[in-house]
Amino acid sequence: MDSTPAEHARRQYAATTANLDARIALHMHSTQTRPWYAWVRDRLPASGDLLEVGAGTGMLWADGASDLRLTLTDSSAAMCARLRAISGARVLRCDATSLPFRSGSFDVVVANHMLYHLDDPGAGLAEFARVLRPGGRLAVSTNGRDHLRELNALGPAIGRPDLAAALTRSDFTGDSGPARVAEHFSAVTAERYPSDIVVHEPEPILAYQESLPAEPLTEAQRSAVRDLVRARIAEEGCYRIRTQTILISATR
Repeated sequence: MDSTPAEHARRQYAATTANLDARIALHMHSTQTRPWYAWVRDRLPASGDLLEVGAGTGMLWADGASDLRLTLTDSSAAMCARLRAISGARVLRCDATSLPFRSGSFDVVVANHMLYHLDDPGAGLAEFARVLRPGGRLAVSTNGRDHLRELNALGPAIGRPDLAAALTRSDFTGDSGPARVAEHFSAVTAERYPSDIVVHEPEPILAYQESLPAEPLTEAQRSAVRDLVRARIAEEGCYRIRTQTILISATR
């Protein structure tokens, strides 16, 4: 296992978008009628200078950016290559804890499921506060400790406890996150995204599992995942995975 969250993130994302794509694909089986990215956009200002840190593949802007002036950053060259396809966006490759912008450059800063990939989330939050204008808005998302519990249980069941994604993340969770944000911001609120994941065949789950480890699954382990998922579907009609996704909002 990688020794730090940042090392794990570099291995997972520096040279490819495939691992992130597989994880996003599983979340497309949501029980929520309002998709995650649209739900987040509903809670952001409609105009102004917006910075997204750790923007990944840019899914938040798949339907355009309205009147927002977008600056998108990521530490991964592969992610930045994808981000450059977003019309009108300025894209820079940089570290979240050392942003190449003047203080007070943005009206909004977004960090979508990325602070737990930092070895020091507080250093990232301090940078977000620095580049925000007074009165600017912060939106960061993270997960609770029970997030994807049914999915994480599959790894130990097939002899691969390393398949639990949370093992490679920092302690910036839905429980700890609001207090840590409050160290740098005011008017902190936390809102849970009301959704579970429901799948009716094993492949999306298997693709997610295979995106996680440094050591690939064996064919026997792949078959074991399929068998466990199919057995649950046969018994309950679906494989339900509980989510615990939290959006934390605050003011500079």
